Amino acid sequence: MQPISHSDLKTMNDAQHQDFVLINVLPRDTFNKEHIRTSVNVPVSEDDFTSKVETIAGNKERKVVVYCASFDCDASTKAAKKLEDAGFTQVYDYEGGTKDWFEH
Repeated sequence: MQPISHSDLKTMNDAQHQDFVLINVLPRDTFNKEHIRTSVNVPVSEDDFTSKVETIAGNKERKVVVYCASFDCDASTKAAKKLEDAGFTQVYDYEGGTKDWFEH
C-alpha cells in the first residue's frame, strides 16, 4: 500500500488517461452525504468487500485508491490491507479522505 496525496489524486482524477478505481470505504449513509465525485462506495465492513472491489476493478492488477473520512479515520488503511492481503498489486490509500478533499 502506498499513501497518496490530495494533489496526486487530483491529478489522477483530472487526467483522462489515468486508469484507476476510486473507492469510498465508509458506510453507505456516510457516502450518500458527501463523497469525491468519481468514487464508488464499497463499505470495508462488508464481508465480500474484496470480491466487490475486484468486480468493479475488473482485475487485481488495476490501480485502486481507497479513502474514508479523514486523517483520523483508519477505515481506508484497513481496506488497503485487506486488498493487499487478497492479492491486489496497486493499492493506494488517500489518508486525508473526504475532509481533506473538500478543504482544498
